[in-house]
Amino acid sequence: MGAVKTVGYPGPPGSHSAAASLVLAPEATHEPLASFIAVVEAAVAAQVQLGVLPIENSLHGPVAETHDLLYEAPLSIVSEVTLPIVHCLVAKQPIQPDEVKTLRSNPVAFDQCREFVHTIGARCIAAATTADAAREVAESDDPTEAAIASAEAAVRFGLHVIAPDVGDHTSFTRFVGIAPYTRVDRAPRWRTALSFVTDHQPGSLYHALGPFHRHGLNMVQLVSRPIPQSTFRYRFDLVLDGHPQDAELRGALGEMREWTREIRIFGSYQATGDH
Repeated sequence: MGAVKTVGYPGPPGSHSAAASLVLAPEATHEPLASFIAVVEAAVAAQVQLGVLPIENSLHGPVAETHDLLYEAPLSIVSEVTLPIVHCLVAKQPIQPDEVKTLRSNPVAFDQCREFVHTIGARCIAAATTADAAREVAESDDPTEAAIASAEAAVRFGLHVIAPDVGDHTSFTRFVGIAPYTRVDRAPRWRTALSFVTDHQPGSLYHALGPFHRHGLNMVQLVSRPIPQSTFRYRFDLVLDGHPQDAELRGALGEMREWTREIRIFGSYQATGDH
């Protein structure tokens, strides 16, 4: 993959996606965008060379919006990075956590800090990203408002970290770089992402996945998602270790076609990290 000049990510600077974009393309110009959809639209229109979105969290699981946008858009995953996520409680004034009356954050962050959120009993208000929540607290005149966000967001918006780590457990999020092309180069520790739809009959999923076991291929992720404009029909998004030109993966995909109505490659990219 050549040098990337422009990167788009959701949320203002200070978001976790912003941190991921800096790792994936440190020399590029980084553009904060309004939403996940805005990132996809900018990548499709070539307004940015690379879009960055979260796709999986070690506690919360798959990010459904990213999976669905990739299914609908003419984009491929071309890179990935896994980052540790540390959630902090941040406020405009150095108040105590039990003084917080209104708490802002992204719904996923609320879920990852469930025990803490329950303990303080504040009114929770959802924000598009954790960095958006920090910005909203900085703009508020209410000293009892706080946000669950990163320490970087606190610095950027002039907030105090009043509790340094409020997550229930250690958390990691996998981010993907998306672009309007599919990589065909090869490197160690390669991964392939694909989506498939099975026939609606008993045993279809079992038979569709069987070739991967027979060919000794490791499945990294398997996600079930509803198919748009259908009623109670589902597709399966799958990530595998291996390159599409590997003999074993080619053989497995060939055998899989007998039990599927559709197979779509989502991307091919080098795996990074141990998570």
